[in-house]
Amino acid sequence: MAVITLPYRYLERLTGTDRQTIIDRVPMIGADIERIEEDHVDVEFFPDRPDLYSPEGVARAMRGFLGIEEGLPVYTVRPSGIAFSVDPGLADIRPCLGSAVIRNVDLDEEAIESLMSLQEALHWAVGRGRAKVAIGVHDLDAVTPPFRYIASPRSRSFVPLDFEREMTLDEILTDHPKGRDYARLVEGFARFPLIVDADDRVLSFPPIINGELTRVTTATKNILLDCTGTDQKAVMTAVNIICTALAEAGATIETVAVDGREIPSLAPAERVVSVGECASLLGLPLTAEEMARLLRRMRFGAEPDGDLRVRVLVPCYRSDILHDWDIFEDVAIAYGFENFDAVLPATSTIAEEHPTTAIAAAVRLVMTGLGYLEMMPFTLTNERVLYSNMQREPLPGTLRVLHPISEEQTVVRTDLLPLLMEMLQANKHRELPQRLFAVGDVVEACVTYQKVAAVSIHPGADFSEAYAAADALCRELSLSYTVVESADPAFIDGRRGDIVVGGRIAGVFGEIHPAVLTAFDLEHPVAALALDLTAVPGYPVPPGTPSPGGR
Repeated sequence: MAVITLPYRYLERLTGTDRQTIIDRVPMIGADIERIEEDHVDVEFFPDRPDLYSPEGVARAMRGFLGIEEGLPVYTVRPSGIAFSVDPGLADIRPCLGSAVIRNVDLDEEAIESLMSLQEALHWAVGRGRAKVAIGVHDLDAVTPPFRYIASPRSRSFVPLDFEREMTLDEILTDHPKGRDYARLVEGFARFPLIVDADDRVLSFPPIINGELTRVTTATKNILLDCTGTDQKAVMTAVNIICTALAEAGATIETVAVDGREIPSLAPAERVVSVGECASLLGLPLTAEEMARLLRRMRFGAEPDGDLRVRVLVPCYRSDILHDWDIFEDVAIAYGFENFDAVLPATSTIAEEHPTTAIAAAVRLVMTGLGYLEMMPFTLTNERVLYSNMQREPLPGTLRVLHPISEEQTVVRTDLLPLLMEMLQANKHRELPQRLFAVGDVVEACVTYQKVAAVSIHPGADFSEAYAAADALCRELSLSYTVVESADPAFIDGRRGDIVVGGRIAGVFGEIHPAVLTAFDLEHPVAALALDLTAVPGYPVPPGTPSPGGR
């Protein structure tokens, strides 16, 4: 979730109320206060409300919530006469473009910092790390329209932001900090996206870096906004949020003709919602007028449409409104969660510990008793860590992420041991010995079940240590097992053993292979074990669970 810095002086001016009122009430619109400082407060907002990722957006919402200014904000948009053309060659690279002209901005250092923070927060929440949307903010008076969004040769050069010399696009990817961070988004293409003006000067290399030519400073009065990406709806969401935030600060918004189409419009969307459905869902005796009044406090346009329905105008910046129930949630927020009566549920149940939870608790007790520290690795990982580094073949039941946001998170984990090896790699600068374990869910063939894995790294780590830990764990879990020679390529031949339960391989232990150590950049031996908890007596094996295996 995004943590937004709200300067008191600026927020009080935009909101029209005092800082203490804001601090007391802002949590009730769906936020957590992270810290309160002398001149600002840091607030964490949910990812579904990117319109609140700036002081201007928060002020707009708080004015309504506090009853200072209710109803739909209206933003006047005029044509700028400026045109943007999109090169058809970008169709398979980064085809979507949104733009706007923002005039009469008043930027001090605090306002510039707020704008840049909003830009980066949107890169995360809407842009999926710039993969889906990347945002450029430019000093319009430094360049000459019309503008072109082109597929450029990689040899093209310009002076990127924060540099003093020209660099080719390829050089930017290797020598500029932002280029190294985001090279993966474009390096596979023969040509790169580029925005140039009428004089063929470079404004931006999206999604990597802007040009030094259009740096925004306190002297900037007019801004050209560009948002590029792979999803037009997400691109326009970012345009709408930035335009309306700056409009709240007093700027005027003008459209840009992108291939002849004037954007943005900043017009609201209309929905008609049921009063009865909302009242039933929230447990409130609402009338159409009461519901409309509450929605106006949340900055919707809302009027009764008879006694049973309310006609709602949804602001253009509210990208989170996907269903009528999203509107009903705002009714509840405006009503005040503190005003709902606490009632007992109509049905009662008696809870008991789930068998898998009991087994996991027993594993934790044993492993901590053996001197291991518990880790909680991410559920998402990648095939390089899971298989390549471990010298293992990918499992056919590996669940892949359809639209991964990074190369590091492309599959759901099928094992815990590789993730512990990655954890050792991240902590190789720490003192030894390190003994780590993890217990938790893995997913194979769309079935979720539990495993445990443990690693021990120090100069004397060996097969005997791994065998002793595996034996202690199995005995404490009342697991009757035998050991046979293993063929797992992640371990050293002759120093590895499979844990066999009921005629099937349920786990593995031994010394990690030197090639695996090298893949994880480790310099000391590692003794490790892994166990499939479906083999433990009393484990409730669901239908379709894969047979226990050493991986």
